[in-house]
Amino acid sequence: MAALQILILPVKVRVLVGQQIEGKWSEGTIVPSFYTMIKKEKILALSKEFLQETDRFVVEVNTNADNRILVFVDSDTYVTIDHCIALSRFIENSLDRESEDFELNVSSSGVGQPFVSMRQYQKYVGKAIQIKLEDGTQKKGILKSVSEDQMEFFEQAKNKNKKSKKIEPGELFVLPMSSIIEAKGIVTF
Repeated sequence: MAALQILILPVKVRVLVGQQIEGKWSEGTIVPSFYTMIKKEKILALSKEFLQETDRFVVEVNTNADNRILVFVDSDTYVTIDHCIALSRFIENSLDRESEDFELNVSSSGVGQPFVSMRQYQKYVGKAIQIKLEDGTQKKGILKSVSEDQMEFFEQAKNKNKKSKKIEPGELFVLPMSSIIEAKGIVTF
């Protein structure tokens, strides 16, 4: 007759289905372990709490059923590795490793990553960005201004000097924010 044996390990619970022969358990099938999934809202709240008196802010939090947690932060100025380490330690110390097994990664939102908040757009006023419009066209240029409803954008002028990578402002466009599918910063040297 098959029986269940529950082994309580430090972090996860494993269930073996086997049978007991002469007081010892025979090898059985390992059934996948079940543990609590850490909620995205909890990580977001912890992150916001830690960052509230700084110029840094949460861009995105992703969690999955395996408790792999990804936190992306940005800043009105800059994000250092020390900023990411400090936030990571705060979150980790706020969670209970005895009841929640997790993998935590805290990273800055990279320059090539799409903007997800108005604060990121505002950070790039006067700087080079690339936008993708709902009709599929892409434009590079300088962000002049931005609001919740629209952006003013100087499209990159045709550059006569092919060697120069510098973006020179050209024609001014006023675009509704609803027409922008994606925007991201561009690094120019």
